[in-house]
Amino acid sequence: APISILGSQYNQALTAMAGAERLYRLLDTPPEWTDAVDAVELQSVRGTVEFRDVSFGYEPGQRVLRNISFAAERGQMIALVGHTGSGKSSIINLIARFYRATSGVVLVDGVDICRLQERSLHRRMGIVQQQNFLFSGSVADNIRFGSPESTDADIRRVLQRLDFEDLLEALPAGLATQVGEGGAALSAGQRQLVCFARAMLADPAILILDEATSSIDSATEARLQRALETLTQGRTSFVVAHRLSTIRRADQVLVLDHGQIAERGTHRELLAKGGLYSDLHAGFSRGTTLPLVESCAGRVSWV
Repeated sequence: APISILGSQYNQALTAMAGAERLYRLLDTPPEWTDAVDAVELQSVRGTVEFRDVSFGYEPGQRVLRNISFAAERGQMIALVGHTGSGKSSIINLIARFYRATSGVVLVDGVDICRLQERSLHRRMGIVQQQNFLFSGSVADNIRFGSPESTDADIRRVLQRLDFEDLLEALPAGLATQVGEGGAALSAGQRQLVCFARAMLADPAILILDEATSSIDSATEARLQRALETLTQGRTSFVVAHRLSTIRRADQVLVLDHGQIAERGTHRELLAKGGLYSDLHAGFSRGTTLPLVESCAGRVSWV
């Protein structure tokens, strides 16, 4: 038996060494995009975002966005709507500065995003994705991620504002409950609650949210919808919208088709036009989600 155990541990050590080699190779990879020498640090953010004739492709010669232009004022909610591959995620990726536009310019508070210090931009920007990664640790640790100076009292105030306190306190050990690797110990709805609270605690000026379409119970979904109103209040928000209730509340709806803005306006204005949005709307019913939606690229949230 001891020989068998020793052999098993030896194999585990070899596997760990191979994994460590890949990890260090990744950590040693220089970034493709670094801040310019004269990059501007954002001291404060109003939250205005503008695209000026932006085109973009993930590969040379490819264009997944074509001549995109729009402006989002401080505190506005912009809903991005369209079929899979229409360009919603690409717009999100450019706002987050995951990629550089092929042509045109993306501006935050009137400054070219390429001239901003990446760290200072990301500190004032929050992303809540469909599949948010939770780290092994407590619920409180995961909510505090990105805001390490926050206290448990700060977390409880955020939970009260979002009307989440009773739901999370119902967990076996409350905020001290261990979530497991990737949040495996929590339900899909509970993981989403944690991510909403994380974003609220970070208090970003610009919020990017890809509405979850995962199966959650109706009561939790109703809570999330109410929390979305609180979370987006006073922030410039970009929502990859899957729910009609969210689209109705948006200040501006951008309907994307094959990398271009096919239509723009409010929910009512677009319905009155009887165009592409009206066709998409026909696939809706109250409480259902938009068919053929896409999720944001798999990136770790900052908040």
